[in-house]
Amino acid sequence: MSDPFPHLLIVDDDERIRDLLAKFLKRNNFLISTARDAAHARRLLTGLEFDLIVLDVMMPGEDGISLTESLRQEITTPILLLTARGETEDRIRGLEAGADDYLTKPFEPRELLLRINAILRRMPELPSQATVPKVLHMGDVRYDMERAELWRGDAPVRLTATEVQLMRVFSAHPGEPLTRLQLVEELGRGGSGEHTGAQERAVDVQITRLRRKIENDPRQPRYLQTVRGAGYLLAPD
Repeated sequence: MSDPFPHLLIVDDDERIRDLLAKFLKRNNFLISTARDAAHARRLLTGLEFDLIVLDVMMPGEDGISLTESLRQEITTPILLLTARGETEDRIRGLEAGADDYLTKPFEPRELLLRINAILRRMPELPSQATVPKVLHMGDVRYDMERAELWRGDAPVRLTATEVQLMRVFSAHPGEPLTRLQLVEELGRGGSGEHTGAQERAVDVQITRLRRKIENDPRQPRYLQTVRGAGYLLAPD
């Protein structure tokens, strides 16, 4: 991010956790706003733009998964979920809802900071000057490589931060198969460097979501193809 003071929104029903996270992140040069529940978060989001949302899953009323699914219909702001559930299925549900990452409670504040910075580094920088765009065409969908923007006809297609990173990787290697391990490494830059089967499965989830935005028939992908025994490749027109 070019802004030296990214603005984060922390959403958690536990006041003590909100205050602790706010104090810690302020000391690390972030601007912080806090919300006590989903309704409070929605009110803040109507008037403010944030660089990232740190969102607790287990909240009274509308939970974090439901809020993530709803927000993904409106904004592309990165979302980091905080969950007390460490099971793989719960983490996959969060990614399917549109989250960019997740962190299981209890956690070390330094790990939260590493994950936040890793997500923000993956966000596209605005071009400093006008450039001739490099565009990949996939039927009636086009991807502007310079601006990291996806369009279907004249309508922009919203991408999450993780989807932006995936498109950056694939567009840098058109027609070249990329393994799940390669994609895990690209998506996890700035993280722990440890790779698990769950992370590779999470890549599959992200591919499925991205296909819904690119393909006319995601069940029979033409452009974001599966290469048996090799991984995935992007095959633009």
